[in-house]
Amino acid sequence: MATNTANAPVAHAGKFFIGGEWVEPTTDHKINVIEAATEELFYAVAEGEPADVGRAVAAARQAFDEGPWPRMAPHQRAEFIRAMARALEKRVDDMVEIWPRESGIVASIVPDVLTEVPAAFDYYADLAESYPFEQEARTSSGAGFGMIVGEPVGVVGAIIPWNTPMGLIAFKLAPALAAGCTVVIKASPEAPGAAYVVAEVAEQVGLPPGVVNVLTADREASEALVTDPRVDKIAFTGSTAVGKRIAGILSGRIGRYTLELGGKSAAVVLDDMEVAEVADSLSDGACFVSGQICASLTRIVVPRHRHDEFVDALADRFSRIKVGNPFDSSAEMGPLATSRQRDRVESYVEIGKAEGAKLAYGGGRPKDLDRGWFFEPTVFGDVDNSSRLAQEEIFGPVLSVIAAADDEEAIRIANDSPFGLNASVFTHDADRAQAISRRLRAGTVGQNGNRADFGIGFGGFKESGFGREGGLAGMLPYLENKTVVLDQSPTSASQRQR
Repeated sequence: MATNTANAPVAHAGKFFIGGEWVEPTTDHKINVIEAATEELFYAVAEGEPADVGRAVAAARQAFDEGPWPRMAPHQRAEFIRAMARALEKRVDDMVEIWPRESGIVASIVPDVLTEVPAAFDYYADLAESYPFEQEARTSSGAGFGMIVGEPVGVVGAIIPWNTPMGLIAFKLAPALAAGCTVVIKASPEAPGAAYVVAEVAEQVGLPPGVVNVLTADREASEALVTDPRVDKIAFTGSTAVGKRIAGILSGRIGRYTLELGGKSAAVVLDDMEVAEVADSLSDGACFVSGQICASLTRIVVPRHRHDEFVDALADRFSRIKVGNPFDSSAEMGPLATSRQRDRVESYVEIGKAEGAKLAYGGGRPKDLDRGWFFEPTVFGDVDNSSRLAQEEIFGPVLSVIAAADDEEAIRIANDSPFGLNASVFTHDADRAQAISRRLRAGTVGQNGNRADFGIGFGGFKESGFGREGGLAGMLPYLENKTVVLDQSPTSASQRQR
């Protein structure tokens, strides 16, 4: 049975977590969080204003400059990070209630997807204990004692999107904490629940005051976080347009940043693949969070002589996808997150038609669902790769099938994009997949599906971003390398060598 009403399982929705306490906002402004499947009010949170952002930044700044966190031994920080992992494991049921209502993900898959969150905290706890924050280095003169010290970059502003908020918080917060940074988490107004859960966990495990601060705000207040000179680094996930603005602002003061931005990722299908196998993989990917994933494979580049076969197979598979309430056990795909997002997807369907692409399936609202921001999985054939349909990120369950004469043209088409976040090569020949992967301009290339892997590292080429999240590469942007040259080896170095 579908669940239609619920109270958000967060304890302090009307407050902000700043300086280790739940504090009153500076105004009584509220943000209504609307359930995507019913268009009804789910809950309301306090809306942060620039003054609230300033308070959070001040708390993080004081915690970094005067508090114990950056001066703790890494293994001490690791204990707190592991405690957060264990506490977050106990909040999965709460996220099952929150995430589907805010973003439209099917509730039944949430527990499996969220296993990556405590795993991320455990990984960075381990890394805090094993990473060589101090390394001896030979001086250029050969005299004296040289060392490279990895020091925390400082105060981090983490700006979180609405599609997969808990995972994206984890891969910003955990490495920042491992490095010794303090953090201000700015939650999305559409999906603030995960950030409130993280704040409650930070309080529960006893993080020192100001190490983690959480508030929800819209565009104006979010920009105050970026422009504040007390913030040393911004970690942002969101649209390329906003990412460009953030980079421009920070360049004015040489602020640090990592940007995980948009995508229009290509699936290059080789001639040895079975049509049904490809269609199953791509349709499953299109259903995940209703296609509202930056790494989604949305440009399907197929051999020209098999174009119609692939379009028909995708249309058939999409026609059998059950779109419905995320809490309906039979639903395979839920709604889009907001009415604004559905309007955007609908506008691109009209653009595709006007450009001459063939609408093979979908393109509208399901006829049996008169409430909620639902949209049919959609596939276009005969798509020109230079069209807006193929070049611009839609952020919804819309696939474009593009014909290529041979492998060389398929590679050219795949690379002919302003984006370079993710890609896939569909073939059972690992050698062919590896060879083509080296020629694709994308931050991740997987074989036979979306293989984006935050455990190794995730990020994009070109307009898909700057820097990486996940893995060792995901902690390095939270560190500054300091060169230290001494007349002789210090006692601490001798003790480390014993």
